Formats: sequence, C-alpha cells, structure tokens
Amino acid sequence: MSSYSRKPGMVPPPPGEESQTVILPPGWQSYLSPQGRRYYVNTTTNETTWERPSSSPGIPASPGSHRSSLPPTVNGYHASGTPAHPPETAHMSVRKSTGDSQVRGPGRLHYRQINCVTFPHPDTMPEQQLLKPTEWSYCDYFWADKKDPQGNGTVAGFELLLQKQLKGKQMQKEMSEFIRERIKIEEDYAKNLAKLSQNSLASQEEGSLGEAWAQVKKSLADEAEVHLKFSAKLHSEVEKPLMNFRENFKKDMKKCDHHIADLRKQLASRYASVEKARKALTERQRDLEMKTQQLEIKLSNKTEEDIKKARRKSTQAGDDLMRCVDLYNQAQSKWFEEMVTTTLELERLEVERVEMIRQHLCQYTQLRHETDMFNQSTVEPVDQLLRKVDPAKDRELWVREHKTGSIRPVDMEI
Repeated sequence: MSSYSRKPGMVPPPPGEESQTVILPPGWQSYLSPQGRRYYVNTTTNETTWERPSSSPGIPASPGSHRSSLPPTVNGYHASGTPAHPPETAHMSVRKSTGDSQVRGPGRLHYRQINCVTFPHPDTMPEQQLLKPTEWSYCDYFWADKKDPQGNGTVAGFELLLQKQLKGKQMQKEMSEFIRERIKIEEDYAKNLAKLSQNSLASQEEGSLGEAWAQVKKSLADEAEVHLKFSAKLHSEVEKPLMNFRENFKKDMKKCDHHIADLRKQLASRYASVEKARKALTERQRDLEMKTQQLEIKLSNKTEEDIKKARRKSTQAGDDLMRCVDLYNQAQSKWFEEMVTTTLELERLEVERVEMIRQHLCQYTQLRHETDMFNQSTVEPVDQLLRKVDPAKDRELWVREHKTGSIRPVDMEI
C-alpha cells in the first residue's frame, strides 16, 4: 500500500515493512497493536482480522467467515456495547492489579473492571447523567466498592446502604427504649405523688389555710392521675409504635442483602468465564499465527490443513468469548436493574422511617404540653383557695368555736 490513514490510537506499520509483503486488497488497512502485533481492518465493512487478507496464490486469504463478525461501530463502540478494537483485542492489553483490570483497544483505554464490575475508563468515559439529578439519591452514588476502614478488603456500596438501614432500625429501637425509661419515671413519679397526697402531715391545720393545705394534698393526687395517664399514652402512642414499626425489618434486609450478593456472585462467575475464554482465544490465535508463518516458509498440504483446523478452533474460541461476554453483560444488566430498584426502595424506607419517628416525637411533645395543662388545672384550685386565705376571718371562726368567755378579769377590791 502506498499510504496509511492514521486512526486515533492505531499505529501504522514501520516504513517499508508492508512493501515486503503482498499488497492488500482494496478497502483493507494494516495496523499494529500496542504490543506490536499486526491486524487488518476493512474500512468499508469494519471487519477486523489477525490474518492478512490476500487473493494472491499460495497466500491464505481471509474469508469473511474467519474474520471478526463484530457489528459496525457507533461512537467507538459496537452495537453490542463492546469497544471497537481488533478481533477480541480486549485480551491484547490487560493490565491486572488487585481487583482492577484495565482493558483497551489499540492506543486508548475504553473501560476497566473493578471487582468484576465493568466501568468506563475515566480518561475516555462519556458524560453520564445522574438517574435522579439534584436529589442525592442512593441509586446514583453507591455503584463502586469502598475500602474497609479496618483495612480488611472492600465493602460494597450496597452493603453501606444496608448498614445505614440497620443502624436506623437500631436507633429507632433505642429511641423506643428511651421513651420506656421516660414512662417508668412518670409511673414512679405518679406513685410517689399519690403516696405523698395521703400523708397526714399538717392535717390538723384549720380555717381557710387548712382548706388550702388540704387542696394542696388533693392536687398531688390529681397530678398523680395526670402523670399515670401521660405514661399510658406514651406507651400506646409513642413507645409501642416505635418498637413495632417494621418488626421484621432486619429479616427483610437480610433477604435483600442475599439477593444482591447472589447477583454479584453470578457476575463474578461470568467474569471468570470471560477471562478463561479470552485466554483460550489468545492461545488459539497464537497457534493460528504460528501455523500461518510456517506456511509462508514452506508450502505443504499438511500445513494448509493444520491452518484450516487452527482457524476453526480460533473462530470457535472467538464465538465462545462473545457468548461469555454476552452472558456477563446480561448478568451485569440484571445486577444493575436490581441495584437501582432496591436502592430506591431503601431510600423510600429511610424517608418513611424518619417521617414516622418525627410524627411520634411530635405526639410526645403534644402529650407533654397536655400534661402541663392538666397539671396547671390541678394547681388552679389551690391558687384560688390561697387567694382566699384570711387570717382575720380564720381567727374569728376559731374564736367563735373555741371561745371560753368574753368577760375579762377585774382588779380585786379591799
């Protein structure tokens, strides 16, 4: 070929190298992968192949059935969602680190795998719109795994959401226990007030002051009744609803956790199958390339037959890889859908829990205000009687009742 049109990330052959081989058929271009391995692209059909296409005698052509059957590309990706690169080149350049695989076609990264989940690579990823913009929704921010603060591996984003839910349930339980302690205090207080109201101290006080004092003691009994009613309402209208709200919540969360975990395990299994199929394809292609080189050195019927067999095995390995990738993508799509659905449900449950607690705490404050009003009503009769206390009147009444005589003594006369 006299010239090469450079594609982004594709390396043209060294000068003069292609001229030593047979000229490519019209529409075919030759490129080198980053590892230095040559592959061929049909610029008309977008077909890719490791084998040099040629119609010259003695040089094996690349029949369409043995080229890559990947569909045309759209914005750098095939319609199936796989990056556009040489046939199954994802295995060409896989740099593995702990839980992180970066996969690329010639010259540029397309996506990476982190703990068996495929993410777009930060350098090439298109802009992603949030599923629920401006809402800080769970379904938008918990796709990746997070390092465990204790350094014991990673924690899945979904696991963090579950931990928050279970913590919320625990907080709700502790609030219920707090209200129970408040009820106990009210009950003890009411019992002590009732007991004190029966105390006989100062019971012999007389007059209007004696009446006021008697009302003070009666008000204690009335106040005790108010606090008993307050404690009973706290139990039925605050403590019990808090305790019984989503009684099986923890069990339901475990079911939810197991469901998502099972989907994640299935995804990991599919990923392992993809890697195994990718390795098998690499070996088949290496074998085919070696046999093709042997044919170029020396023609023989046996070598041609070996090439045909190797080509069939390579094609089958490619089909197996595509099938495994398809199954992996299906598993990841299922996990994605369940993650969105479940995180939105967790979000709804959290809003419902917070609103329920808010309403019952408002009920607590309302009952408290009512108790204060009832307590005030028990004191009002005391206030009224205290305002009527009249020492002069009390003296008159007491004198009238207890007088012994109004005639005063006089001096003795001689």
